[in-house]
Amino acid sequence: MLRRNEELLKTRGGQDMTPIYLAAIFGDRRMALYLYGKVKTMEVNLRDEDKASLFFACLYTALYDVAMDLLKDLPALAMFCDGNKDTALHILARQPSSFAGSEGLLKRLISSCPGVKNNNKTESASTKALELVRCLLHSPFSDEKLLSKKGELEDPNLNFMFDAAKLGNFEFLNMFISRYPHLVDKLDENSYSIFHIAIIHRHADIFNLIFGIVDLNREVMTTLVDEDKNNILHLAAKLPHSSRLSIVSGAALQMQRELLWFKEIEKVVKPSHRKNKNSSGKTPQELFTEEHKGLLRDGESWMKKTASSCMLVATIVTSVIFAAAFSVPGGYEDKTGIPNLLKDNLFQVFSISNAIALSSSIISVLMFLSILTSRYTEGDFLRSLPLKLIGGLLSLYVALVTMMIAFIISFLLAYHDRLNLATITTILMSVAATLFVQLQYPLLRDTFCSTYNSRFLFKSSTAML
Repeated sequence: MLRRNEELLKTRGGQDMTPIYLAAIFGDRRMALYLYGKVKTMEVNLRDEDKASLFFACLYTALYDVAMDLLKDLPALAMFCDGNKDTALHILARQPSSFAGSEGLLKRLISSCPGVKNNNKTESASTKALELVRCLLHSPFSDEKLLSKKGELEDPNLNFMFDAAKLGNFEFLNMFISRYPHLVDKLDENSYSIFHIAIIHRHADIFNLIFGIVDLNREVMTTLVDEDKNNILHLAAKLPHSSRLSIVSGAALQMQRELLWFKEIEKVVKPSHRKNKNSSGKTPQELFTEEHKGLLRDGESWMKKTASSCMLVATIVTSVIFAAAFSVPGGYEDKTGIPNLLKDNLFQVFSISNAIALSSSIISVLMFLSILTSRYTEGDFLRSLPLKLIGGLLSLYVALVTMMIAFIISFLLAYHDRLNLATITTILMSVAATLFVQLQYPLLRDTFCSTYNSRFLFKSSTAML
């Protein structure tokens, strides 16, 4: 169509929209790139208003490579505003998903766990988004728009920085603060800095980023209070939004994560501030207890239900294995009572597997029993209960696998002359054991990652003080 009529590129449809603008608002990247390439090669003159509309449409539909080309052709787009009076930086600050492919240490550790997939397409999009932010921040027009005559960032233009902190847009903030490091102590309308917002919304990577800046006046930052006389430890004591709690599965693990945050902020504030009371007359610890009553109750219920279900399985395994220990394949000699197949190698494997299964199932029962009889205080959710759950699940897995091995060996010894029957039974039992482990594996993985990867959640705050 373009070979027949090049004027189609300039033809406008409903609401005065050009073809390339339509491609952009529908998020058709290939079509938008193709048409913009034709615009440049055919030297079609688009008005600045058209380029601005196309630029913002590309930002909203994540067509960052097209937006980059537009910005290179018209650098002044860095200071243009859309219908909501937002610049490109404001829009990108509210799109943390566009930077999701750029992972920090903790996310890389979690993504390395089996069953977690990486998305190369997402990483490519995040790279383009970062390149666009870099161009915007290093544009002289951005400095003209954002900076006052004194060279300091004007407060009315700081909204995008606080929006990025609320939404956890770490890569965006990291790039922004690298260019303006002295602006981390700026406050929003609620007298909160990025540091405070990171605590309120539980963004550990942003917390570490701000806390690691050398020239930050940490003593002033940690002693700031809001209009309700809440210091940063009070903020850590408040229950975050449910969307932030749900990043960890299970109420017990959510309670563990909340305790980790509270304990970490305790290291940051001075000991005298840990007892400060807010306008409601509550210390941080009292506020934490009040705010987390429901989560503590849900965590106790979740942990008890999980332990009860697993304990039932462990008890059944113990009963089966205990019975199998006195009914060995091949029977016993009448006079001595020694198993007839004692010298058989397969029988020795059966005996060892049986012993391991019995001991592991008993350990599992004891672990889950310990969980059921726990006091369920706040501190128990930090280490004690998760470690018991990990121990109970691991020992239960070992018991199940070795029980299946013992059963298969027993079946082979009894029906060794019928290989087809023995083979089919072996496959079926292996599938059953594998299925159970795979179904229960996510629980073990989440508990393990939440408990042991938490050491990478925060940088050493004591070393930074």
